Amino acid sequence: MKPVVETEHLSKWYGNVLGLSDVSLQIEPGITGILGPNGAGKSTFLKLILGQLKPNIGTCAIKGEMIRNNYALFSNIGFCPEQDAFYDELTGWQFMIGLLKLHHFSSSEIEIRARKALEIVELIEDKDRIIKSYSRGMRQRLKFAQAIAHDPEIIILDEPLNGLDPLGRRKVIRLIKSYKGEGRTILVSSHVLPEIEAMTKRIILIHQGKIFAQGDIHYIRDLIDTHPHIVSIKCSDPRQLASKFIQEDFVLNVNFSSTEGTLLVKTNNRDKFFGILPSLFVKYDIDVEEITSPDDNLQAVFDYLVGK
Repeated sequence: MKPVVETEHLSKWYGNVLGLSDVSLQIEPGITGILGPNGAGKSTFLKLILGQLKPNIGTCAIKGEMIRNNYALFSNIGFCPEQDAFYDELTGWQFMIGLLKLHHFSSSEIEIRARKALEIVELIEDKDRIIKSYSRGMRQRLKFAQAIAHDPEIIILDEPLNGLDPLGRRKVIRLIKSYKGEGRTILVSSHVLPEIEAMTKRIILIHQGKIFAQGDIHYIRDLIDTHPHIVSIKCSDPRQLASKFIQEDFVLNVNFSSTEGTLLVKTNNRDKFFGILPSLFVKYDIDVEEITSPDDNLQAVFDYLVGK
């Protein structure tokens, strides 16, 4: 399968700040997840692919053509940006109509496309409200609607699930996955692994402006699971629990938190840890108030992997 997006030594910096460094990739049709902590360079990468930013070094091609200032390609790309960029005094309908006019559709085609896109994101009943009155979730759905209204072959979504409630997220994820079957190319960025995992098995990890790893979800999961995790357990008998955990080879250390009744356990095998945890609660009649993982985030994972 021929790649749709190709980059070679793509680099971008802002003064002394590195945005992206020496990225060479080939992205095929289907859904590709761009995963990384906030500030990793995901948005810079997507804007370079879109031609919105000019690289300092390197090239980016879409379907074999350079994207920068290639206006013929732009009409075949849909973009949902992370940040809002609305004319707040317009209604949702006026906003959609105005953008579709830029594609030179006929008046009847513009109305058909605007209505269809707003129906897909379930905003058709709110189309005559001014955007300023929209909730954060509604604004997010409107951004998605404008990205798909002109029926692009390539869809680029920068943190598209931000601001959506759980039901809204499930609906958007289902919609994104439906485009894969139509032969489109979809790039989705997120700093939340389960969001990307729900959409695709093909993932690119970005950290500090560089491609840290790429592959299917199993490879990425194996990388992430090597990261030792700290689990915080607030319970009725943390000392009893600690005495049992220090005997296990998958527990690296055990500490007591400054919060009363709270145990901090560092483990390099979460599956084993959580596998025996319930049985210990039952066996020693321990009441549990809360279990959390304070460092269970991508930044902590990347910091560990880079140091390793």
